[in-house]
Amino acid sequence: MGIVLGPNRYGKAETRLVRVVRDGETHHLKDLNVSVALSGEMTEVHLSGDNAAVLPTDTQKNTVFALARKHGIGSAEAFALLLARHFVTARPTVHRAVVTVEEYAWDRVPVTGHSFVRRGQEVRTARVLHEAGRTHVVSGLRDLTVLNSTASEFRGFVRDEYTTLAETGDRVLATDVRAEWRHRDADGDWESSYAETRRILLETFAGTYSRSLQQTLYTMGRRVLEERPELCEVRLAMPNKHHFAVDLEPFGLDNPGEIFFAADRPYGLIEGAVLRDDAPAADEEVWS
Repeated sequence: MGIVLGPNRYGKAETRLVRVVRDGETHHLKDLNVSVALSGEMTEVHLSGDNAAVLPTDTQKNTVFALARKHGIGSAEAFALLLARHFVTARPTVHRAVVTVEEYAWDRVPVTGHSFVRRGQEVRTARVLHEAGRTHVVSGLRDLTVLNSTASEFRGFVRDEYTTLAETGDRVLATDVRAEWRHRDADGDWESSYAETRRILLETFAGTYSRSLQQTLYTMGRRVLEERPELCEVRLAMPNKHHFAVDLEPFGLDNPGEIFFAADRPYGLIEGAVLRDDAPAADEEVWS
């Protein structure tokens, strides 16, 4: 029985990059977390320690900073594309690059043109896989916390000897949405596509009468694809942030759906993909 080297990659993870563009007294801020993973002719470095094909991870970090200075940062997707194409075209031993970008949003404090406040926990994401002959772009977001205080039920589920959960016809539905969506092509209006997809996700969550979180997840993904022709696949992960009505009878009080205990764990985790039946195939590596 032989032993061979399997799939492998290496890179520089989580390079923190902040770019300030100074437009007179008004400044503009981009705050990114960039990760690079490269693969190609890397057999010898694993088998014998020969580093002749290896682009140092420190060089990858420096490249992130240098290209940000030379070309600017238009959007997370555009910057990830720039980096991925650079690494594949500049180094003959690198055949594939996967670049992941997280973008942290800041809002301007109106007192000055140079003061900012971090906008909540929500993070914008972009992931690019580039190699000769093909490029995949996946946009997304995570930690988008949403809540419906009604219009959600959960009943008719399987029961066995370990089931204690009561059915409910009116419950709080809350989740931290992680959503990623794959583009058909490697060029587009990234800013408009992102803004509209985020809007559709929020409006669909708010406007769907939910009989299960799975139903809500599918409805959100389906509507994105119905309204955004540039996209071919949506993947969602949505934890069920349980809110349990508190029993106030011991204190001589009623609770008409007003007081809840917000439990952070354990939680149900609902995950799923929605895609067009003609969606081009993509490696799992393109998904973060």
